[in-house]
Amino acid sequence: MLAGILGEPPVPEGTWEREAVYVSAAALRRGVPAEELAARVRELDGVASVEVRPNGFLRIAVTVPGELVESVGPLDVPEPGWPDFPRTWDNPGFVVRYAHARACAVRRWARDLGVPERGFRPELLDDPPHRAVLRVLAELPGRRRSRDPGWESYLLRLALAYHDACERVPAVPVGDEEPGPVHTARVRLAQAVATVLPGPERL
Repeated sequence: MLAGILGEPPVPEGTWEREAVYVSAAALRRGVPAEELAARVRELDGVASVEVRPNGFLRIAVTVPGELVESVGPLDVPEPGWPDFPRTWDNPGFVVRYAHARACAVRRWARDLGVPERGFRPELLDDPPHRAVLRVLAELPGRRRSRDPGWESYLLRLALAYHDACERVPAVPVGDEEPGPVHTARVRLAQAVATVLPGPERL
């Protein structure tokens, strides 16, 4: 959405814990007046505010960062040559593969527990742990265009953010909790993470 107007993916900024923000130098690169481009961006659904900074950059805040989940596709890069063992948190290969397996397990558990597959409401991915995962996922478009994307460190950051979300905010119902829209949203995020991270479905 934003990339279509800007002509390039914007860059996520900050932690996104309270506000989901992108910055863009598109006006400078395209030779377009920043205020003119800002006005066009403001017309987009889901844009909360657009600020033109003194350096010509645009600061764009979006209302529902979870919407980006719908645009996440497979990451077509070779898996880093991390060893399989030791299977400890000191091995980035284990951390990444375990996050992939964990995301796949969430999808299986969701089916078993009756979490609805339809009715994804991205606004429900609003707790800090899941916003942290979204913040990392938001880097994907820009990294895909980069000459030096730094995939190894990126995959590890995404895996660590996802592990933290799993520990702090369960994706599937716990105990007597009934499955509902919030679980559908979290499972949909798990699907996006599994799409990006390499690894087996089970470890």
